[in-house]
Amino acid sequence: MRHTLACTLALLIAAPLTHAHELYNHDGTILNADLEALFGAFHSDESYNIAGNRSPGSSAWREGYIKYGLSGSQALQGSGTLYGAFNLVSSATWGDGDAAGLTLGDERRTGIEELYLGWRSGTLFPALGEDGVDISGGRQVVTLGDGFLIQGDSVNVGEADLGANFDRGGAYYLAARKAFDRTAVLRLGGSQGWRGDLMWLKSDNHFQADTSLAVGNLEHVGDAGTVGLSWIHGLDVDQRYASLLGLEDRDGMDTVSLRGRGSLGVKDLELAGEYVTQDRSGGRENAWYLEGNWTFSELPWTPTATYRFSRFSKDFDPLFYGLSRGYGTWFQGEVAANYAGPFNSNTQVHHVAFKAKPRDNLTLGALYFDFDTLDTDQGNLGGRELDLYAEWMINEHWLISPLVGFYKPERSAADGGTQLGGRDTGTYVQLVVGTFF
Repeated sequence: MRHTLACTLALLIAAPLTHAHELYNHDGTILNADLEALFGAFHSDESYNIAGNRSPGSSAWREGYIKYGLSGSQALQGSGTLYGAFNLVSSATWGDGDAAGLTLGDERRTGIEELYLGWRSGTLFPALGEDGVDISGGRQVVTLGDGFLIQGDSVNVGEADLGANFDRGGAYYLAARKAFDRTAVLRLGGSQGWRGDLMWLKSDNHFQADTSLAVGNLEHVGDAGTVGLSWIHGLDVDQRYASLLGLEDRDGMDTVSLRGRGSLGVKDLELAGEYVTQDRSGGRENAWYLEGNWTFSELPWTPTATYRFSRFSKDFDPLFYGLSRGYGTWFQGEVAANYAGPFNSNTQVHHVAFKAKPRDNLTLGALYFDFDTLDTDQGNLGGRELDLYAEWMINEHWLISPLVGFYKPERSAADGGTQLGGRDTGTYVQLVVGTFF
């Protein structure tokens, strides 16, 4: 279980925003006031036996958070730029709590979200490109590739009794907290050609067993697309939480990823794929996907059609995956990915999507998912889901996104699934409102 028009929502939910109100700008010194807020109202006809605290029937709840603080930069007379940020986040869940029972509706918390400092090289190293050296450290959001394995630290469980205190302040769906607790990041290379990253990431999220990771990443960025090779090594976990969550293998686990994304020089085409192999103590696991997108640029509303197949072996650890390119990446199905399962393990998924833009500030879309459990001895979380959504940027500061989903499980909770009270098709409705300055 994990937790931004399409790209804007993905940024709001899953990544740090660049929107800010400039307070001061003089002689290379910039100081900004940052504000980001999301509020969501949710209703699910069905509830799911994930936390063991739900009864058959509907759940209705609300979530919200506000992130506020300062960011800035200081030019260093031909020696690059210092940059940094400090912000707090206040989050809450009201009502019944989410449909999986991971929040109970009483969560409230304010704390530090981001606190980091960095340096970019500017033109100091011309062979590496503009800002070809970027060093940063502190509490910040870190992404690898398109979030298939790492997209911040965004699981926000609440006060549910899961055998230990996993409460992170609620706002489970909106993922109020996304920053890794401690990081050290070195990025080398510009926006084109060869580039790479070396990272140390430490989570303080008990639901991730306070995992720490070492990451190496090498990419080549060209006009036809990007290819990347990454290595992730598990350095440590907190055994108290890892034993409850089955994450003990992360200590010493090696994960290697090969990925690519681009047009191959063909207008309107986008192809993507990734293959991941994972060396766990119980054996070798893997996950992969292939995706194709075609934009009908000559048609009204410039519609885009997508097909993707993804497969995750039965004990694959999806690590810190998250929402990166809008709905469906990498939370596949708003009901399945957040409440019912599967959660990017022991499953294969056929995904078809269609979206169109009637106006520059309005996107309409439909997402279909077919989930097939690989090893049913662990339970059967197969099912189908259809989601219909809109993303409306009212202006540069306000976003509204309604969504309705229909989820049909293959099995009920009494027969190896998670849906309580039967396997009828459930209706799920949400409305997310965001603002940022």
